[in-house]
Amino acid sequence: MKATTFITAALLGASATGFAQFKGDDDGILMQKAASRDSIAIAEAVDGWWTASMKNHDARIAWWREAKFGCFIHWGVYSVPGGEWKGKKVGGYAEHLMRKEKIPREEYARQLIQTFNPVDFNADEWVRLIKDAGMKYLIITAKHHDGVAMYPSAIGNYTIGQSAFKRDPMQELSAACKKYGIRFGFYYSHAFDWEHPDAPGNDWDYQNPGGDKNLYGGTNWYDHHPELLPKAVKYVDEKSIPQIKELLLKYHPDIIWFDTPHKLPLSENIRILKAIRETDQNVVVNGRLARSSAVSFGDYKNTADRPAEFYPVEGDWEAIPTTNESYGYSRYDNSHKPAPFFIRLIAKATARGGNLLMNIGPMGNGVIDPRDTVILHSVGQWLKTNGPSVYGATASPLPLQYWGEVTKKGNKLYLHVFNWPANGKLVLGGMQGKIKGASLLASGQTLRFKNNNSDWTFNVPAKAPDTVNTVIVLETKGEIKGDEARLLGSKEKNILRAFDAKLHGKGLGYGDGKAGKDYVQNWKNQDQWLSWKIRLNEPAVLQVSLKYVNENTVKGNTFVLTAGNRKIEGNIGENETYGTFELPAGTYDLELKPGNIKGELMKLQEVILKGK
Repeated sequence: MKATTFITAALLGASATGFAQFKGDDDGILMQKAASRDSIAIAEAVDGWWTASMKNHDARIAWWREAKFGCFIHWGVYSVPGGEWKGKKVGGYAEHLMRKEKIPREEYARQLIQTFNPVDFNADEWVRLIKDAGMKYLIITAKHHDGVAMYPSAIGNYTIGQSAFKRDPMQELSAACKKYGIRFGFYYSHAFDWEHPDAPGNDWDYQNPGGDKNLYGGTNWYDHHPELLPKAVKYVDEKSIPQIKELLLKYHPDIIWFDTPHKLPLSENIRILKAIRETDQNVVVNGRLARSSAVSFGDYKNTADRPAEFYPVEGDWEAIPTTNESYGYSRYDNSHKPAPFFIRLIAKATARGGNLLMNIGPMGNGVIDPRDTVILHSVGQWLKTNGPSVYGATASPLPLQYWGEVTKKGNKLYLHVFNWPANGKLVLGGMQGKIKGASLLASGQTLRFKNNNSDWTFNVPAKAPDTVNTVIVLETKGEIKGDEARLLGSKEKNILRAFDAKLHGKGLGYGDGKAGKDYVQNWKNQDQWLSWKIRLNEPAVLQVSLKYVNENTVKGNTFVLTAGNRKIEGNIGENETYGTFELPAGTYDLELKPGNIKGELMKLQEVILKGK
């Protein structure tokens, strides 16, 4: 047995054995069989075709790493009702209309597919708008969970080939992307399909697993009821793999994007990936096709949907915010975020080594929602000037800064200043190296600066040229290194995010980064704690407050926050401001530990140190 095979089988076999001890012999045997099934698929991939396919990984993904910013488009027959069904408002994701309203397959086809006719669709206008927004790649839903192919597929009849719209919008978009130099790709729902009688998801027409009724054991139905697996395999063989190959061979996309892999067993997801690599060695595949704790499949990782902040991720990754809260067009969802939110989100993602794939949901008539158009235009205007700080840029080696973010490209550092200094002095903390020159990226205005050990002070205009994100470009010389400790502003509001803390002890985990879920969670014992390494250049009086979610906390829980020999204790749930630290200049380990703890201590989002 090859080493990789042995390791993979050992990992999965151990998990199955543990399950048998916990759940009992019958369930344990099922899980051992499931682990064996998956371990065989992993071993075959790792010892053969997948490892071979990763030899050209860097070349395959090079354009994606350079692009940094792309456009996600959720557009389907569900875009016509736009969150309404039979005169009733339907909340949540508008693209989930069929599932939410339990619309029978035939009725969905009759009322939405056959009547679909987006007469105002213009691929050229879409792609020009996307290009002007500064986006470098486009991914559109070729088939979402409703099972409808948004192109005239030769596989099955659940396709807009059966509609009143006698054109191929995917072909038109592909051609427009080539015309304007935009990389083109597809979203394809490979595992979740509400149309096919053998696919997971539809439990109102077919009583299939994978739906809201949690039939046959719920999430892991294929482990509890392996006798149902041949049905799903039949769907994969009849529709999923054939349509994916059809998309690859007909349109030759640069990227193909998958979702909800948990609806199928890992072995089937790996089988689909194998079919892709046998068909096309160069197409980029996202990380939501096949996910395993033992092996990281895919060309890059996907984080959670609709992020406001980013938890730490190693390697290549991509986040998928959407302009409002729905991905498909919803006439009722007016929660569109302002353009500055996305401008700063782009900088945050780039500064942490990731890409941003921002979603829009065009209307059913083929017109891009004017609410999205406004956002795209504003983001594009900022990128037209500041694009060099994003495209091809990466995370810098510097510590976090209290005023914004730092990106790096070649010998240049880009300072993304969100909070402009009122005194005209911007301090870059913790940079070891040489700076040859500094200037405002937008105007080219040179800036004077001076160095004090690893800190650099820049004389900047009294008012921020761009109140959302002013970019300062630094030309450096030689190797650049960053200090371990982050410099705090002694008179500033310093936000130490839980996502940026060092986690100690087993079991702590991250929230998904959506608004209000940017926290560290599962904080349930004394051995778990968080720390940040901080530095002050001058004595400071810092008012201490915490931001957290306390939905699962118990009254009486307490914490202890220390910096050097200074200590603050507080009761969770009673206040948000807990006292002050009076600290001399120096470097400190800021440590947040439990005091009394019962249940979950808290879901920490931020420690805030506000200078007086």
